[in-house]
Amino acid sequence: METSGGIRASLAGRYASALFGLARDERQIEAVGTSLDKLSQALVDSREFSELVSSPLIDRDQAGKAFAAVGDQIGIDPVTRNFLGVLARNGRKNQLQPVIRAFRRLAAEHRGEATADVVSAHPLKDDQLAALKQQLRSRAGREVAIETSVDPEILGGIVVKLGSQMIDASIRTKLNRLALAMRG
Repeated sequence: METSGGIRASLAGRYASALFGLARDERQIEAVGTSLDKLSQALVDSREFSELVSSPLIDRDQAGKAFAAVGDQIGIDPVTRNFLGVLARNGRKNQLQPVIRAFRRLAAEHRGEATADVVSAHPLKDDQLAALKQQLRSRAGREVAIETSVDPEILGGIVVKLGSQMIDASIRTKLNRLALAMRG
């Protein structure tokens, strides 16, 4: 469990570890993971929900009510629903996305998977993700869970971090190397 110590060092990691421990004890890891996936998608799909999570103007009581309403709308499990209430009451609603990422890492580790962080300039298509997962699986020697994010500033290509390995095949890095080489 090499990453779990690092995960628990952050605020979001401590919350994710507590949620993971509860989910494991309740035998609800998959249900909580599915609910967190729904919440993550809601953060992407709904500008209002994303603003609610990041706004310092929303007080704890309002955040708790809003989380409950969103939970009802997207159908999350009771463990995750209670956890959202804790985040709201503790004034940590802005930690939702980092908690989701940390929980995914803990769940992948629990399943014996490695986790790869993949950054691309544009969202990857399903067939691209499948091919990348296959290559990373053969490189790691075990199943690999992929966490994707989009950063248009890399211009193109991808950046992959798998454990301590970093593969930077971004156009930004290639252009920087070319610029350095031209300076002589």
